[in-house]
Amino acid sequence: MMMAAPALVVTLVVGFAVAMLQAVTSVRDMTMGLVVKLAGVAITLLFCGGWMLDLARDFAREIFNHIQAMGH
Repeated sequence: MMMAAPALVVTLVVGFAVAMLQAVTSVRDMTMGLVVKLAGVAITLLFCGGWMLDLARDFAREIFNHIQAMGH
């Protein structure tokens, strides 16, 4: 959950902002929202990707340590 939070929050905020902009301007282009969300998530992954990988690595290491402890 914590690992996916940055991308999910950015998608939520950008999606809401694009929806408000489309409602105000009466633009009904579906691809505009998708492209902006993808760009937002890509930028988020560039900035938070290292932290997310560290979190996943630490979790995997902890799981393997628990497995190893159960074997002894």
